[in-house]
Amino acid sequence: MTGDILANMHAPADVKGLGGDELDALCAQIRDTLVDFGKRHGGHIGSNLGLVEASVALHRVFESPFDKIVFDVSHQSYVHKMLTGRARAFRDAALFDSVSGFTNPDESEHDLFVLGHTGTSISLACGLAKERDMRRAAGRTPQTNNVVAVIGDGALSSGIAFEGLNNAAEQGGNLIIVFNDNEMSIAGNHGGMYATLAEMRASRGRCATNLFRAFGLDYRYVGDGNDVHALVRAFEDVKDIDHPIVLHIHTTKGLGLDAEDAAHGIREGRCEANHWQSPMADAGRPLGARKHYGRLAMETLERRFDAEPGLVVISPATPGSNGITPEFRARAGAHYVDTGITEEHAVAFAAGIAKAGGRPVVATSATFFQRAFDQLQQEVAINGAPVTLLSFGGGVSDADNTHSGAFDVTMFGNIPGLRCLAPTSRRMFLDMLAWSTSPANTAPTLIRVPGNAILDAERAGILDAEATAAPQRTDADAPWSGYRIAHDGRDVAVLGLGDAYPTAQAVVGALADGAGGDCSVDATLIDPLQFSTLDERTLTALASRHRVVVTLEDAQLEGGWGEKVTAFYANMLPDAGVHVLNFGADKEFTDRTPLAELDSRYGMTVDAIVGRIRELPRTA
Repeated sequence: MTGDILANMHAPADVKGLGGDELDALCAQIRDTLVDFGKRHGGHIGSNLGLVEASVALHRVFESPFDKIVFDVSHQSYVHKMLTGRARAFRDAALFDSVSGFTNPDESEHDLFVLGHTGTSISLACGLAKERDMRRAAGRTPQTNNVVAVIGDGALSSGIAFEGLNNAAEQGGNLIIVFNDNEMSIAGNHGGMYATLAEMRASRGRCATNLFRAFGLDYRYVGDGNDVHALVRAFEDVKDIDHPIVLHIHTTKGLGLDAEDAAHGIREGRCEANHWQSPMADAGRPLGARKHYGRLAMETLERRFDAEPGLVVISPATPGSNGITPEFRARAGAHYVDTGITEEHAVAFAAGIAKAGGRPVVATSATFFQRAFDQLQQEVAINGAPVTLLSFGGGVSDADNTHSGAFDVTMFGNIPGLRCLAPTSRRMFLDMLAWSTSPANTAPTLIRVPGNAILDAERAGILDAEATAAPQRTDADAPWSGYRIAHDGRDVAVLGLGDAYPTAQAVVGALADGAGGDCSVDATLIDPLQFSTLDERTLTALASRHRVVVTLEDAQLEGGWGEKVTAFYANMLPDAGVHVLNFGADKEFTDRTPLAELDSRYGMTVDAIVGRIRELPRTA
């Protein structure tokens, strides 16, 4: 086979038919494709460039899908996808969005799980191997032969990865753990085990201190993890093995990035910028909400570090995504801790700091906070620890189905004792952060960092970035428990929570202009400020002059905040005659669905909301 080898890769069997030199040519073509794809589309390019040879060797040796390959996080599965019939999705711009950036069984039988969070591959592999061995023991034919888990050194910091290693050693049987060590996590690696891994690399796996042997696992080392032939030999040696083994391969993250990438700060090796690459066409665009508000938060906290030794920012990896820049980290010194991909530890660690009298701030994505639900409820909420949680990326978005933030209001808002704030301006966000990290605060507080809806409205002059609200309204012991009435009208009250506030403002404006009806409605506009409690005083007062109360939330509707407002009127004021309309997201997983399409699906557009209001009697 000559010429465009990658174009002829339709299934793993095609990799097996290549000659030795053709394997090298295939790897080169895949690497060129990834570099080009990163420039034009963006994605997790660095991790995939480091795993080119390993992915080719896996499909050269193993028999997917009879042999099961589980990619941890699965953001490094681009090469696997190319080798299983999806190469055009990375070469043809018209098809760039036709496949997920993570494994997805809906795309291919070679993708076993929908994965996007870290550390679970070994546990999943243990389960696959357990079922196989149980079938064999019962004299039945299994649907699985070899089981292979591919996990990186950054993912290994997750507690569940260690739980999986511990179980694998005791369970026994065929289980191959390919440990991809590229000396990088999302940012740098943090934790004591990484010194041990460095010693293992330096000794080519021969040193007495061995992380995996300590678990009772067999172990082998491949120093050149970007040599496809060395990897083929290594995989052939462990194929059909009768016990668990770790195959430790040393690779170079971002291998093959070119001079144009380097000019944009994206280099091979230990370079944080190669974790996630945006299209080069996006260069120079203004910062998105996460980085914009995250940088503002870090700037305000940094000014206090010298005077407040207990003020500590904790990031369970992903710092750059949330505006925690390398420059800030360097200046912060001991006031900043990257715990690695360890959300559970990060939250419990923060509770310990708070118990000792400090003021910790844990900053990560709403989707990653889900992994620490037990610690949020137990170590933080039950103990009343004054931890501040900065939740980024909450709300409805066009993210893949493993990174949605649409479930955050239902999760956080139903933890007893956790104050959940939803600021709607830059100043309000910073004021809430200043208060929550001050001695005045004695309770755990979550701040839903404003999203792009708020930032875009501020930049357009639709919202006042300096607007704020006093920390106490109706109850001195529960700051921001009282709703902010931005405009006092009558007949219809529109309450817009957090990122839904600009939509609420637009709805009130449309009603005032007479949209959707024969006359205008001077509706009341309310900024709820928080979603952990109801401002019953304000809700009761609304009933005297409003026949319709509308709630908008940028989150899952079922189990969320708006339904609590409905329940309040139904249970506490059943005779008030208030009709409540709730708007929010359906209870569903969405995968890379355009935001405009989701807003239309959920009836969250201004026209749809105004239409629903106008349909009700005596509101026009």
